[in-house]
Amino acid sequence: MQLKLVEVNTAAHIRSFHQYTRDLYADDAEFVSHIDQDVEAIFDRRQNSEFEDGEARRWLLYNEAEVVGKVAAFYNIVNSQAGIGFFDSIDSQSVANHLFDTACNWLASKGMKRVEAPVNFGERDKYWGLMVEGFINPSYQENYNFAYYKDLFESYGFSKTIVQTTSEARPEDINYEKYKRFTDKLAEKGGYKAVHFKKADVGRFVKDFTAIYNQAWEQHEHFVPFTEERVTKLFAEMKPIIREDILWFLYHQNKPIAFYLSIIDLNQIFKRVGANMNLWGKLKFLWYKNTLKIDKVRGIIFGVVPDYQDKGVYSILIMKMFEVMKKDPYLKSTELAWIGDFNPKMHALFRSLNAKKTKVHYTYEKLL
Repeated sequence: MQLKLVEVNTAAHIRSFHQYTRDLYADDAEFVSHIDQDVEAIFDRRQNSEFEDGEARRWLLYNEAEVVGKVAAFYNIVNSQAGIGFFDSIDSQSVANHLFDTACNWLASKGMKRVEAPVNFGERDKYWGLMVEGFINPSYQENYNFAYYKDLFESYGFSKTIVQTTSEARPEDINYEKYKRFTDKLAEKGGYKAVHFKKADVGRFVKDFTAIYNQAWEQHEHFVPFTEERVTKLFAEMKPIIREDILWFLYHQNKPIAFYLSIIDLNQIFKRVGANMNLWGKLKFLWYKNTLKIDKVRGIIFGVVPDYQDKGVYSILIMKMFEVMKKDPYLKSTELAWIGDFNPKMHALFRSLNAKKTKVHYTYEKLL
């Protein structure tokens, strides 16, 4: 091979960066393309706050005139976080090594000592982890890849650090009446009240989300607190896809203590819309959103403040979601994503729901 590395810094390079992935998976019936604008927002200093304390680079690798791989690298200098993501490659260890060397050497030159991969320069609920089991029904902003990628990463020297499990739950798989009696009793005796999101009262829910999130995650590694300004922006970005009755908050004596937020399975729409959310793409999206009968929702984030994490309050929110599903003739299941092996309480909850494991991702790391 005559390999040539090119840094992505022109409009043509950016188009190739996106198109290469679609070309690589062209014969894979399960593949659903990422949305170009979603990924570009990650590399846009104006849209991604990570650039305040960090930097990102991405590259294409050519064999003569043909792209054979791509990769991105990023770091945050404040917390010494470094990541590699948006990796794609033909089934060639030499191509993968060339891409990994490029990313690792650049990060080392910035003083980084350790790198995670494949991860996102932003929130952990997006583009995080390497798919190693499942390889079906990829979800919106979930990493999907060929099975051979596992060997490419591990042969290079990456070591598994987190096992991320995605499960799927259906109301009919539990003793629904028994579970409902338990949650109703818990809510009544404990003085808990569950309320679903309302767009008309978004300011209140932004404030409550921020308070819950910052308490629930402050003990986690690499925790960065949310501000109300940032959460307001996130809810604004979600506005076109929000379904109010699948975003739930839990209160104890009017104090916000937990949330369970879901979105519709957007890839059922994007599989028909395509990869570009230009004007035509947005019009098609709105058409399918209003006419397509979505049969699955995806739980994207859970949170319980520490004082309530051993009280079983999550079950109240789960039951609220199941009640919504039982009333909707089209919804069949909820996807519960992603739960790390460092969170045994959530795994125990999912077992109580008879949730079925559907996909597994690994987060890797390597010392530089």
